[in-house]
Amino acid sequence: MHPIRILILAVLFYILYRILFGGKTKEAAKQAPPEIPTQDTLAEDPVCHTYVPQSQSLSLEKDGTTHYFCSQECLDTFKEQQQRRSS
Repeated sequence: MHPIRILILAVLFYILYRILFGGKTKEAAKQAPPEIPTQDTLAEDPVCHTYVPQSQSLSLEKDGTTHYFCSQECLDTFKEQQQRRSS
């Protein structure tokens, strides 16, 4: 057999394989919807105005409102500002 015939046969077998088995993997991928990771809500720090994921932030509830902070320093600064305003 000539090398060209072997090459042509190999290409034909590859195409046949892709036709027979290639479609099944695409169908399986279409059936299962991709899982979308749950997104965390960002909250603005009232002191330094940076956005922090609520799950990673420090929180303080005041007058029925929950405030989220990026650090303990911002939380302490907020408490001091609230004390000054109420005095």
